[in-house]
Amino acid sequence: MSIQNPKVVVLGAGSLFFGRQSIWQMVHSEHLNTGTLALVDTNEERLHKLVQLAKMVVQANKVDLKIEGSTDRRLVLKDADFVVLSFAEDTVKYRGIDCAISEKYGIRMCSGDTIGPGGIFRAMRELPVIMECAKDIEELCPEAWVINYINPSTVHGIALNRYAPSLKSFALCDSHHMPHKKIIYAERAGIINNKNEYTAEIDSKFDLQIAGVNHFTWLLKAEYEGRNVLPDIAESLKRSAETETVGGDTGAKALFNDAISYELYDIFGYVPTCTAHTKEYVSYYQGLGKTKNAIPPLSIWETEDRYKRHEEMWEQVDQFISGQIPIEQYMTSFGPDHATDIIENMVGGLGKPFYINTLNQGAVTNMNDDAFLELLCEVDMNGVKPLPVGEMPRGIRGMQELVLDTHELTAEAVIEGSREKLRRAMLIDPLVHSIADADRIIEELLELEKDIIPEHWYTKSYV
Repeated sequence: MSIQNPKVVVLGAGSLFFGRQSIWQMVHSEHLNTGTLALVDTNEERLHKLVQLAKMVVQANKVDLKIEGSTDRRLVLKDADFVVLSFAEDTVKYRGIDCAISEKYGIRMCSGDTIGPGGIFRAMRELPVIMECAKDIEELCPEAWVINYINPSTVHGIALNRYAPSLKSFALCDSHHMPHKKIIYAERAGIINNKNEYTAEIDSKFDLQIAGVNHFTWLLKAEYEGRNVLPDIAESLKRSAETETVGGDTGAKALFNDAISYELYDIFGYVPTCTAHTKEYVSYYQGLGKTKNAIPPLSIWETEDRYKRHEEMWEQVDQFISGQIPIEQYMTSFGPDHATDIIENMVGGLGKPFYINTLNQGAVTNMNDDAFLELLCEVDMNGVKPLPVGEMPRGIRGMQELVLDTHELTAEAVIEGSREKLRRAMLIDPLVHSIADADRIIEELLELEKDIIPEHWYTKSYV
């Protein structure tokens, strides 16, 4: 099944990681560039800039893509085939607050958007708005595919699946964009020297399996022509552990990732595949041990640097619009995005597999069918089908289940407005180590984020 002239609605078009990329893919793809891209953002000035930019890119590339824009999602949702959720109001500010208060009570977060108090309180801010969007989608475009691109991805994916079951939905993270992720490991394993050497023939001989809760995923299998190359990948991480950056980024999320990856491999026998986040899911790097570790405690997520990245993004947008950067360079400045790659695949019936956050459905045989995991899936307009994985290794599975319980309780707490479940979620979170501290964190974050967290958390009587 394929569709003609698809309509893609982006809620949160001004986001750092998705709005500009969605324009690139919608213009680039022959399966998408005769359809409609509807951009929605509550900031009218930023929305106007992105709509103008998108129209300029369309005109420069002489495609028939229709561009719409609105600050009111209800005005553009009708007839949507896909709705991508990619918003986060003042996320830099609030993540900074989450991380600062958590650090005050001995919890170090380098990202703070999926696990720990930061993950729980980001869901407190974002999930109510997501569910409001879901109601509008149910009313105005009930057949649309809803793609959640907002962290904590698992919490929001669970909530959409459980509390808006009539909608067709799945969740995404950009960490496992295919085939790029596979190419990275092919280089690590010494199969190729650089990405340009990667071919379809090599791909067919390279058997890779990644699975787990989003941001806590593990490389469970890596074989090339039947030979186990997982040790080679680990050895590569060990060798490069002295130069810890991701894409030239020296921020907190990028520090010591290769050293941590190898250390976790040495313990568990498998390689974490999203270490920039995974290191936050375990308590080892919190600096609480009595014996000094060779790897220092996690650095704290840097609020000011993230503000700077947002500013640079909008400066670039302004430069394209003004002509300071020729609009013809737009298509060489960006590239494919995970969400729009998947949309293209679904629309065109291309049959490519992608890593998607969805229900397990038996893919991991020793975890529940309704466990919400990041898995390699077949995906088309008819649905998402996870490919078989086998068993999750003991030890890693136990940690996965704890994280899932934290995420599921968080979803329940937010939807029900339950202080009891909020406290329970905080107290089983793998980073929390004190009941009294957890209670203080909850109270302080509720007070500091009062202007964005739903009013009922402050007016409801709690026993």
